Amino acid sequence: MKILKKTLFVCCILLPSLACFSQTASDSIKKKVIAYAADKFPVTRALNVEFTHVAPYNFTPEMGNTKLPESRVDGLNQAKISANYNFIKTRKWMLGATFGYKYLSSESLLTSPTTAEKTAVEQDFHYQFSALNFVYFTKLFKKTTFFSSTVMVDGSEQHFERVKGILTGTMVLTSNERTKLSIGFLVNIDPSAQSPFIPTVSYEHHFNNGLILDINLPKSMMLRKNVFENGRISLGTELDQTNFYLYNIDGTSKKYEFRQLDINSGLLYEHMIANYFLLSAKTGIRLSPNGRIFEKSGSFADPVFEIKNDPTFYMNFGVSFNPFAKYKKR
Repeated sequence: MKILKKTLFVCCILLPSLACFSQTASDSIKKKVIAYAADKFPVTRALNVEFTHVAPYNFTPEMGNTKLPESRVDGLNQAKISANYNFIKTRKWMLGATFGYKYLSSESLLTSPTTAEKTAVEQDFHYQFSALNFVYFTKLFKKTTFFSSTVMVDGSEQHFERVKGILTGTMVLTSNERTKLSIGFLVNIDPSAQSPFIPTVSYEHHFNNGLILDINLPKSMMLRKNVFENGRISLGTELDQTNFYLYNIDGTSKKYEFRQLDINSGLLYEHMIANYFLLSAKTGIRLSPNGRIFEKSGSFADPVFEIKNDPTFYMNFGVSFNPFAKYKKR
């Protein structure tokens, strides 16, 4: 109930932005781009709420080059909320904002490296971010192209911590009823980033048997099928990230960040209600190869503490408000 109450509280704060979102851009290209992004990435929708439960799993901690005794996570629950609002829209560009909040609650059984005694630890973590987004639409080599820049501030319930930047560029090479193909790049302006430059590829193809191959590298690879009147089932893999800031963990005033890549493989079902609301349920196997704690002034490549997790089972439930869901369906 604690995670639900916190999520509902933040949701009530973000809901007023929905009343303004109905004023969508009239330009067809912008509508198609926004609808396409909202279909692929829930975080880009007007409002998105997700709950995740992760089954118990074992992990092996490592400090420096020294392996510590195996410990266990007995319970892990997460909530995510994000909202988007484009407040200035012209024929060639858009300016908008994104607000997000993540909450994580964990119950762990930690093993002492000296006595082998096990200690139960319950922890709550908060992560929040705000971003200003600028998107510019143009034509290059007669191909629809759009560039975006984002300035983001993130932090915890205690402090704002980092100012980050993201630059992207995307060129649509092919777009017809059966096939869509685009290529691009993403630049992370963040000293702690694992990969400052990332090439991106988006490919969608509709087969004659109704299957849809949907690839968005490096984010996800899915095989989809529209079912019932307003449903869609998907099988595949997508990447996610768990991150939050840590304080007073070594008795000093130093600030640290925990960051972990999550690879979620399994089954996803989505159902549209009243044209604009999307319900989702997914389950499968979560693989988190390693999680690292590093100094805020350092980088992911230079951790002070690392954990290696066993694969585990996960469940995720979500609800989104997407003004472009009906438009995308057409």
